[in-house]
Formats: sequence, structure tokens, C-alpha cells
Amino acid sequence: MKIISNLLAKIPKKLGPEQFFMLTILLVNGGNYVYNLLLGRILGPTAFSDAAILITLLLILSFVGMTFQIVTAKYAVLLEGGHLLGFIKLITKYAAVLGLLFGLTIVVFYQELQELFHTKTAYMFFIFGFGIPLYFLMSVNRGLYQGQNVLNKLATTYQTEMASRLLLTIAAIYLLPGVPSSIIVASGIVLSFVFGVFPFQKVIFQGVKTVETPEIDKKSITTFFALTAFYELTQIIINNSDIILVKHFFDSEQAGLYASLALIGRVVYFVAWMFVMLLLPKVIQMKKDNQDTLPILLKYVGYIVLLSTSIVLFTALFPEFVVGVMFGKEYVSISFLLWKYALSTSLFAVANIFAYYYLSLDQYVPVIVSAILGSTQIGLIIAYHNSLEQVVHMQIIAMVVLLFFQLCYFFYKNRK
Repeated sequence: MKIISNLLAKIPKKLGPEQFFMLTILLVNGGNYVYNLLLGRILGPTAFSDAAILITLLLILSFVGMTFQIVTAKYAVLLEGGHLLGFIKLITKYAAVLGLLFGLTIVVFYQELQELFHTKTAYMFFIFGFGIPLYFLMSVNRGLYQGQNVLNKLATTYQTEMASRLLLTIAAIYLLPGVPSSIIVASGIVLSFVFGVFPFQKVIFQGVKTVETPEIDKKSITTFFALTAFYELTQIIINNSDIILVKHFFDSEQAGLYASLALIGRVVYFVAWMFVMLLLPKVIQMKKDNQDTLPILLKYVGYIVLLSTSIVLFTALFPEFVVGVMFGKEYVSISFLLWKYALSTSLFAVANIFAYYYLSLDQYVPVIVSAILGSTQIGLIIAYHNSLEQVVHMQIIAMVVLLFFQLCYFFYKNRK
């Protein structure tokens, strides 16, 4: 963590807060990729398939946590003073209750999860469940920093989470060879949540301890929370159902190969996510100030299209090189699918920026359509999974339809 801070301190002071935050997120995403790549190389395809399930659950958890972060960021922009404290009290209560509910569910059904995903041990799920309440609290903390545009401290929470997970997990795998790797990965994830809470917003404690706060519009907050949670659920379906279904339908070696493919191909989405994090509070603030939000949307869409096109072309031209360098020779057999998976993820990333834009503007038609298409992707994979290539083709079909709708909706709303 100190190494990252020292590297960032050497960056020229001319960089603005947004550029600094984007650079930090790139470094954090790079660290997360190193974490995944090292696990893939050290464990091999079969053992990595178990670790990949935990990583996928972490991604699922991150999307649920993003509900809290997005809602908190929005109202941190809109509310002030006592009204903000009242909101913090409400959202922290939601985070505690839902965190305990989700965590308890995983802890209680940990053996059933082992049977479902064919993992070597059930205790990996048992340990993982204990970290969920803390993760939701961490998401509220990040949402406050995001909404208040305190990007340096927001970036620090991502740095501490990533660095602690990487260092603790890899060190434990080498120092504790007798402990199952999946147990180590689960423990590393939970401990990283502890580090990711810092720096912690003291105003959260202030909000929780405040007995009397001004009346706030709980109905509108609850409605926005529910709609955002619904959309985040569709993201879970679209972004993670393929790995879970492949783990269910294919053997461990094939599932491990596919997991490596997904982790490389999703680099587009992870990088695109930093643009979403910058877009949300800006659109909300511009709407509050009655400013035109269209130019900023087009600006970020242009960035993502350029980034996506570059990655798809590179993975199409040098697939074996990319897979070999990132995961090793054991995984090269899956390289022929890399550009297709990257294409699917790119289509999703572009469609997603439109959906979050309209979510910020309280327009929910794209959210409903995403839910329908997310379910369609699951249905397509369940019906057509004769090979890993066919699984990827089903995702491309679903994402093409999703992007087509988002573009139609965009041109309809801006037809003037």
C-alpha cells in the first residue's frame, strides 16, 4: 500500500482530481489483474476454478454494494446538513440489515453452495459470508466520498482493499501450503474489506448517533434504492451468469480455462467502470443545476468505444501472446475465443454507460429492458452450451440486442 502511495506521489501536480482518480483506478485494476493472474498461474486450471467462483461471488457482491454506493453518492450531492445526516442514518441501517441477511444466507447454506458449484471444500463459502456486512458499510463510505467529489480519499479505499487482498492472499498461499487455496482466497477477500473501509467517514458515526434529524423523503429514497438494486441485479445476471453456468455444465478444467478467458476479456468493463463512477455525480449535479448533460455522455461513450475497439483488435491479432503472458501455456488452448469474449464485454460496456446515464436522470425504461435481456442471456446459455465457443456466441447475441435497444432509446429521446 505504501508502494502505491509513493508511486502516486511522484505524479505531476498538474493532474486534476479526475485525472488522478482515473490513474489510481487504472493502477488498482492492474493490481486486481495481477492478483487474478498469479492465482491462475500458481493454482493451475482445476484449483483456479474454485478460486474463480469466489472471485465471481466477489464481483456479484461488488454490484450489490454498488447499489449502496450509487444511492449514497446521489443523495450526498442533493442533501445537506441535518437532512444528509438523516439520510446517512437510513442508508447505514439498510446496509447493516441487508448485509446481515445476505451474509447469514451464505453462512447457513454453505454446504449447498459446495454441491451446486462442485468445489473441493464448503468452508470457503462459510468464511466468505462473514465479510458481506462490512462490504456494504464500505460501499456507503465510498458513496459519500464519490458524491462529495473527494476523489483522493475515494481512491485510497480502493488502493487499500486491492493491495491487502493481493499481498495477504499470495503470501499465505506460499507460507501455508497445507491450507486449501480456496480457504486462503476467501480469508484474503474478507480481510481486504477491513482495509478497504479506511479512510472512514466520521460523519457516518455522527449520522448513526444522531437521535433527531429533519424529515427526509424516505419514499423517493427507497424507490430509487429499489430501482438501482433492480438494475444492479441485472448487472449480476449479465456479467457473471456465464462463469457460474460454465462451472455447473462443464468439468473443472474447462471451467478454469473459461474463467481465465473471462478475467482477460473483462478488462474493458473494469476500465469502463471508472468512467461510470465519474459520470454519475456529474450528471446528477448538472441536472440539479439545469445544465445540458448530453455532451458529457457523448464524451465518455467516445472514450469507451475507443478503448474497446483497441482491446478487441489487439486480442484478435495476438490471442496466444495475451493468454500466454497473462496465464501461461496451460491456458493457451482457450485463446481462440479471446477476441469474441472481449467483443461481448465491449458491447456490454457501451450499453451500460447509456443505462447508468438514464438511471442518473431517473429514467428507468433501459433498466427494465436490461433485466429482460439479462434473463435472455441465461436462457440462451442454458439452451445452447455444447461448447465454450457456443456459450460466448450466446453472449454476443444478447449484448448486440441490448446495445441496439439502448441506441434506439437514446436516439428517440434526442430526436429533436
